[in-house]
Amino acid sequence: MRAFNVTGLCVPEEDYMVDISEKVKKIKELVDSRCYFTINRARQYGKTTTLAMLKRGLKDEYLVISISFEGLGDESFATSAAFCAAFMQLARRALQFTSAEEGYSNAWFDPNVKDFMSLSRHITKMCDGRKIVLMVDEVDKASNNVVFLHFLSMLREKFLARKQSVDYSFHSVILASVYDIRNIKLKMMSEGVYVPAIGESKLYNSPWNIAADFDVSMSFSPAEIATMLAEYEADNGTGMDVQRIADEVYCYTNGYPFLVSRVCHCVDKKLSKDWSPYGVQEATNIILGESNTLFDDLYKNLENNGKLYDLIYDILMLGKKRTYAIGSPAVDIARIYGIIKKADQSAVVSNRIFELAICNYFIAKDEELPKRRITGILQDDVVADGRFDMELCLKKFAEHYAEMFSERDAEFIEREGRLLFLSYLKPLINGQGFYHIESQLTDLRRMDIVVDFAREQFVVELKLWKGEAGHKKAYEQLADYLGSKGFSTGYLLTFDFRKGKNKQPCAKWMDFGGKRIFDVIA
Repeated sequence: MRAFNVTGLCVPEEDYMVDISEKVKKIKELVDSRCYFTINRARQYGKTTTLAMLKRGLKDEYLVISISFEGLGDESFATSAAFCAAFMQLARRALQFTSAEEGYSNAWFDPNVKDFMSLSRHITKMCDGRKIVLMVDEVDKASNNVVFLHFLSMLREKFLARKQSVDYSFHSVILASVYDIRNIKLKMMSEGVYVPAIGESKLYNSPWNIAADFDVSMSFSPAEIATMLAEYEADNGTGMDVQRIADEVYCYTNGYPFLVSRVCHCVDKKLSKDWSPYGVQEATNIILGESNTLFDDLYKNLENNGKLYDLIYDILMLGKKRTYAIGSPAVDIARIYGIIKKADQSAVVSNRIFELAICNYFIAKDEELPKRRITGILQDDVVADGRFDMELCLKKFAEHYAEMFSERDAEFIEREGRLLFLSYLKPLINGQGFYHIESQLTDLRRMDIVVDFAREQFVVELKLWKGEAGHKKAYEQLADYLGSKGFSTGYLLTFDFRKGKNKQPCAKWMDFGGKRIFDVIA
């Protein structure tokens, strides 16, 4: 019986899988063109599964040596001799499960290979008259070892010699990693692992500058997600609307492979096969409440990199537009880790689940500061008969805000308003609902938050007071947004930092542009 796999390599005989045959076809075109290249994607982005499916697609035309550096200890990278011996053993074992003749497989165990020069000669001999593809997974495990640079340099030299018809080498080499191997030398120099020789170019003498561009999308489109759900539905007959649920899963995951599988696994195993949009939302809630290696890495990276932290805080909490600029250290690391994506020319958080998880992380950090915390309201005050009273929630927030933050200046509110409200909101909806930020619309004046609670949704727009004309403009923007999303009711929360008699507290319902808007001025 097949299942949704969230623990490692997926195989079609055992697991429900997205049909990635078109992706494999595009990658095979690179192999057929004798390219050397790297598959760089964030953790748990399906690299290992993709290599396994590619291996199946190549086996009739090529001998495939598929190895992984996962599990190799530091001793395998201590010296050239140790690395060459480990590589030979990995290659020999991989060939035992291919169509290679037994004698050829055994020949890869050669005790005379003790350095890269002898390994190079050995590869020349083994590749003479054969089309051999080398796949190396988990290359990051070796990326801090100088001996690995020598290995890449050897492959580069053989690649260039082959193009001049003066050597035999692998038909194609594929490296799978999180980091771009073309920049590995710069990475090692920044970490103090590698010191370039006198006169050596620090920027351009990459041991992997021969790599072809790899521009195959590894994320899953709604149509691709639907192929997996269609197989599941054929086996289980739940009556789901396959394309609608595929669209909903994509809405929360943006096709991030692990998150797609995890959402589906939760609906199947933990939510009694509730294949509805509400079931997908509940699965998202479950994922946000659990600990997994993907989230652990996410939080660790934010903690350990101040520039990354500031970038994501600017985007989510401050509503700033940050340019998606390749070469910016913060943007590059966020892109490598799969945290951001490009929208027009701006950087936005790559998927809604990451957005929610990171917002929760920022809120938790804020809660460590007692003076910032808004207290005194319980969930029972705003939840009755399973329904969330957003009107009362906003009134209560305005009251508490007036008590604690009314004397703060405009700059403080512009910087912290969203975090204040989310810190207040989160414990009230925790366990039964969640929020998300319409990040593609964020800027310094517009902060749309959509709150999901049970089977209801509430649209809340956060604004700064910019005069009566600006307030009317806020009505127009919210009404337009409600119309685009098919809502008839919305909520406008405005932070008013004016002092004295001109300040006008407000909590009232308004009809505007055919929409009903609850207007709260804090």
